[in-house]
Amino acid sequence: MARQLDEQIVARFPVGQRLRVLDVGMGQGTQALRLARAGHQVTGLEQDATMVAAARESLAGEPEGIRERMRIIEGDGRDTGVHFLPGSFDVVLCHGVLMYVEEPDPLLAGLARMLAHGGLLSLLVRNGDALAIRPGLSGDWPGALAAFDTTAYRNRLGLDVRADRLKDLTSTLAGIGAPLHAWYGVRVFTDTAADGAEVPADVETLLAVEEKAGRTDPYRGVAALLHLCGVRG
Repeated sequence: MARQLDEQIVARFPVGQRLRVLDVGMGQGTQALRLARAGHQVTGLEQDATMVAAARESLAGEPEGIRERMRIIEGDGRDTGVHFLPGSFDVVLCHGVLMYVEEPDPLLAGLARMLAHGGLLSLLVRNGDALAIRPGLSGDWPGALAAFDTTAYRNRLGLDVRADRLKDLTSTLAGIGAPLHAWYGVRVFTDTAADGAEVPADVETLLAVEEKAGRTDPYRGVAALLHLCGVRG
């Protein structure tokens, strides 16, 4: 997904431009730190105190120049209007968050308002059109059958969460003024890998296969996750 995001950034902004980036639901700060290291000005917003502490610990170990380019705010992604002015960012990330939000439309509308004209909105969501794949490949036939007619599922943490369908998000993005510009599949072949599985020796080939599948039909349509990129008009 990082490669996909970089592809969109390079295609949309001049090389060397220091972008203003907002990472909503940044978790432990993996993407935020990566973009700060690349020279961008990054703000991470996260409501989980444990994740905030982990992100701050990671940031503390970075060189001063990177520490100065990143700030971390503890808060809810649905309250972006409280923390920032409209149009304050060139890129807004919201990765792995929507599945925990029962009504995502207000959150998405708020994120779109944070974007400057021509800004990039990057979403990573569970693919509601492929929920039957994981139980089907594991031989859970009742689970696979039930998954065809729902967007609800239980994740690997044991939490009851929700998925999004490409068609619905395409309509939502158009309605909030950040229409879909590009989309990718993420975890096409590797979603069924066991937690804690060892990284294969030939990991670069694995990544090349996943990257190719993530941009190629019909493979991307059955990916576990979808990476959607909208552009503020």
